[in-house]
Amino acid sequence: MSQPIRFFYQGRVQEVDSAAPTRTVLQHLREDLHCTGTKEGCAEGDCGACTVVIGSLVDGELELRNVNSCIQFLPTLDGKAVFTVEDLKQQDGSLHPVQEALVECHGSQCGFCTPGFAMSLWSLYLKQEGKTEPPCRKTIDETLSGNLCRCTGYRPIIDAAVRMGELPAVSFDREALKAILQDLQRDTMFSYTHDGQTFHAPRTLAEMAELRAAKPGATILAGSTDVGLWVTKQMRNLGDVIYTRQVQELHRIATVGGKLEIGAAVSLDDAYQAVLELHPNDSLHELWQRFASQPIRSTGTLGGSVANGSPIGDSAPWMIVLGAEIVLRSDKGQRVLPLQDFYLDYMKKDWQPGEFVEAVRIPAPKAGQQFRTYKLAKRYDQDISAVCAAFALELENGVVRNAHIAYGGMAATSRRAPQAESAINGQPWNETTLCAGMEALARDYTPLTDMRASANYRMRTAQNLLRRFWMETRPEGAVSNNYVNAYTFKEGAAA
Repeated sequence: MSQPIRFFYQGRVQEVDSAAPTRTVLQHLREDLHCTGTKEGCAEGDCGACTVVIGSLVDGELELRNVNSCIQFLPTLDGKAVFTVEDLKQQDGSLHPVQEALVECHGSQCGFCTPGFAMSLWSLYLKQEGKTEPPCRKTIDETLSGNLCRCTGYRPIIDAAVRMGELPAVSFDREALKAILQDLQRDTMFSYTHDGQTFHAPRTLAEMAELRAAKPGATILAGSTDVGLWVTKQMRNLGDVIYTRQVQELHRIATVGGKLEIGAAVSLDDAYQAVLELHPNDSLHELWQRFASQPIRSTGTLGGSVANGSPIGDSAPWMIVLGAEIVLRSDKGQRVLPLQDFYLDYMKKDWQPGEFVEAVRIPAPKAGQQFRTYKLAKRYDQDISAVCAAFALELENGVVRNAHIAYGGMAATSRRAPQAESAINGQPWNETTLCAGMEALARDYTPLTDMRASANYRMRTAQNLLRRFWMETRPEGAVSNNYVNAYTFKEGAAA
């Protein structure tokens, strides 16, 4: 039986029972509720004009995150709260400090992108409550990484991010919202049907497995950062949808058999934070910062990225070289295999009937292991890789052991470079060995030319990234990551 979508917006619980399951939050706000402050710019989660803040309960605690409403489907709001630029107005009609700061600092010109900036800044404002120091430049840049402006040049907006904390504070009643959301939570699976299409949100792993077995053709939905574009850009009919983000077991982060297990519904931000606690690595931290934007990382999942298996995905290469495993689940039980064996060909994976991703497992660092990952793209953040590389090896008296090399953007899938690995394994880690490995890469891959890079560029840069790895890890004269990193800047300095 179909149940109405229930969510909190503009001071009351809204119920929706007559919208398509793939109608976006943005469409509902603008076209159904006529709240037109939130804008549509790109309809693919890139420009940030549609940014809203979503409030949800995670393990009983309130989370408030800025997200792209243009690619989030309306039923995903069930049991949550949504805040738009209209909510910033104070009860006496005055501007919120975020808005006042944008006015004072001249942070708006044409104004089209301004509501999205205001909501991203509001999400930062909420995080700063109770803090005496203003946010640093790096935090501001990360917060605004998903918002594009073609008029002001960003400096006034960054100034506004500092200024908003200097104005008289406006508090936010988290406990009241938490109580409202607790009343909206469901104990059993949520199912919403309209025009023959059903959106299912199971609550348990067992429900998920049973539902997947019964509906093998249904579309699995997690963060909607990829699936959302199937609707907004490709106009595809997804059929029935199975939403993973309400399955509590899929939010688990734990240690299993000495490996870090990350559930398939864990957000990219939380997943990378957990991985970095296990692998405190500068290059991995940079990759996290450069992985799309903060709103995408808030909603996208590591499990969804792995399941999608894009050949230009940023996570697969480093997971492959570390020996990560993928945990698959069906109503018949669990199946575990190395991630590198999961990818068979372009967008072709080793699925068995009724399977879905339950988790990924990341091994702990090995003694003496050297590990790096690098991303090449035209912009620092919010851009898709032309080439993404990952390297891991161990040095024994200066000799290479257990070398693992993997690239994204160089083949139909993210995959290892067996000939390059063979060329350097068992050899002294010197420039002669490096050159042999670089030469072997040309036999491992035949990259394509596309809108992001030419085949020649991809091969040359793939080889040069191996050289950079050697420069950072060679036994004699190794250089620091900061020395060879074009994006290095000191805290507080202008980027």
